[in-house]
Amino acid sequence: MDIGIISPFFADAVSSASVGGLKFDALDVTVFLVFIVAVVAVGLIKSRGEKGSEDYFLAGRGLTWWLIGISLIAANISTEQFVGMSGSAAGITGLAIASFEWLAAVTLVLVAFLFLPKFLKSGIYTIPQFLEYRYDTTTRTIVSLIMVIVLVCVNISAVIYSGALMADTVFLEVTWLNLPAYCWIIGIIAAIYVCAGGLKACAWADLLQGTALILGGAIIAYFAFRVFGGMDVMDIASTANVTPEQLKSLADASVAEKFFTLNSNKLTMFMPSDHLEVPWTALVLGLWIPNLYYWGFNQYIIQRTLGAKSLAEGQKGIMFAAGLKLIIPFIIVLPGILAFNIYANDLRLEAQRDTKILESNAKTYAPIYFHQMETAGKVPSPEAAMEYFSAEINGKKQNIIGKDVAEELLGAYYSMKKSGAIKDYAVKADDGWRESNPELAKTVDLWNATVAKDAKSTAKVLNGYKYDAALAMLIRNVLPDSFGLRGFIFAALLGAVVSSLASMLNAASTIFTIDIFKKFIRPSASNSSQVFMGRLTVLIFTAIGCLVAPQLANPKLGTIFVFIQEFQGFISPGVLAIFIFGMFSKRTPRFSGVIGILTSSIVYGILYFSFSDIAYLNRMAIALFFSLAVMFLLTVLKPLKSDVVMPVNESMSLESSSGAKIAGVSILAITAALYITFSGLFF
Repeated sequence: MDIGIISPFFADAVSSASVGGLKFDALDVTVFLVFIVAVVAVGLIKSRGEKGSEDYFLAGRGLTWWLIGISLIAANISTEQFVGMSGSAAGITGLAIASFEWLAAVTLVLVAFLFLPKFLKSGIYTIPQFLEYRYDTTTRTIVSLIMVIVLVCVNISAVIYSGALMADTVFLEVTWLNLPAYCWIIGIIAAIYVCAGGLKACAWADLLQGTALILGGAIIAYFAFRVFGGMDVMDIASTANVTPEQLKSLADASVAEKFFTLNSNKLTMFMPSDHLEVPWTALVLGLWIPNLYYWGFNQYIIQRTLGAKSLAEGQKGIMFAAGLKLIIPFIIVLPGILAFNIYANDLRLEAQRDTKILESNAKTYAPIYFHQMETAGKVPSPEAAMEYFSAEINGKKQNIIGKDVAEELLGAYYSMKKSGAIKDYAVKADDGWRESNPELAKTVDLWNATVAKDAKSTAKVLNGYKYDAALAMLIRNVLPDSFGLRGFIFAALLGAVVSSLASMLNAASTIFTIDIFKKFIRPSASNSSQVFMGRLTVLIFTAIGCLVAPQLANPKLGTIFVFIQEFQGFISPGVLAIFIFGMFSKRTPRFSGVIGILTSSIVYGILYFSFSDIAYLNRMAIALFFSLAVMFLLTVLKPLKSDVVMPVNESMSLESSSGAKIAGVSILAITAALYITFSGLFF
């Protein structure tokens, strides 16, 4: 999973698409259950006989290219792509959101030919292990601890929460299950086959889940285009940027011509520098930092390639994944644009519903706010209420409530004051009101989180459309009520969550076992002891994740996407910096690894706590710059007197794949062609 998990508004999006949750019939339920059982069964069956630590943690270094490629995609794609990317495509970003996928394809080419040969040549099990060979034990230990903590407390918990939120929303009518229960169900499903079979179980289960994801996206895209093609162009005119003459010319046009003409304003990859989501400046630097870290040095992704049977096989697998990344926007992003064409009115109604929720929260909180104003010697006014109940979006405040609502709130407050009812609110306004009014406190926290922590979603509401509901609209309306398609689509979405979770559990247990347990606790641990510890930590990390996950529902944390990115920013720039010098500078001193990672974390921490208005991608860039600068100075001032000698895995074939090289050049050329095609010059 790239750069995020599920949108916090997904629950509203799904529930609003069909009252009481998505409509499932008996065939849908059967398809869903069969798919989940098949995933677990395949993982368990294919991993039988795996006994040694290399078997368990690296699938015996026997993974073939097609397993590696599809497993990389399954571990990467989750509900964020389907919900978040389709929502962004429906909204102000359009096709430009595809940069998250297409730049990942370019990054994968770099990983295959710059990073992977060095990793496989050294014979490492984990990313931190490489750092000890190149730097020192302290660097390895620090990075190991940080990676385990972030994986368990941030990534694993967030993935479990996102999947549980989706399940809890879809199955609204199953009242005997709640969010914590779904957390445990999802955690147990993933833990079963990871605990039993390790990486090989993950890879084979991913074969089913990754295939289902791509097929599910293609099914949604097919039916969305079919509905779009059957619509009168006049019904789509309100969402298009076209002239009346163009509309007339489209009366008998093909589906493709209608789509490209009516959506010409959304089919560009280059957005203004002040764009809210993907400014063109992010293509220059901002997106490359998390991309390089994620695909090159993130254990739960790179572990699949470390399990390759040869360098050539690993490179071919990565190229397979890169090719799929080029395709994914066409089955996720384009349907999002279509959703806006077809269901713009429904998305507007959803936004209006959310606006009413915001106004309702304001009405609940207003008496406390007005009372606090009077206590402070200020005069309550509609203008003060409008100022208070506003959100800062793109550097300026926008009203959540109109003047009519503000006047209504003030009038209600004075009526309560006159009748004496305000005494209750006077008590609530004291320091102890939270303890005596937990429900009101929850509402207030939700309000503050919505406005202060989720400006992007608030902006979507204020812009008049709820774009995050795009996927739910398509699932509900374009899929036929037959063949169990809704059950299959939901199984694919939940499978995306489970595959990402399984990958993270496997990675966290590998790092803990190899870099902490075997290194410090029991250096003489046998293969069987290492496998036992790997399985035990899978269970422990699953339990921790399931216990922490429900706490992420706290609105003070903001969106799960931001939650993950913010905390990964403490490690990703530093890891990227020390690997750049560790791989490509022979004279960088060993002790600089610790200094490089600590410099990045400290700089990012200062920016995070003292300059929170700086976007997290920019904070990452600044932290990376400082870390690189410090390591450059250390290399100049204290260069190594002799080159570092890295270990060599003699049993690994390190001959590059000529086919992968051709594929890599082709992927770079296709990516460039896509950016040129959708540069805004042709549509």
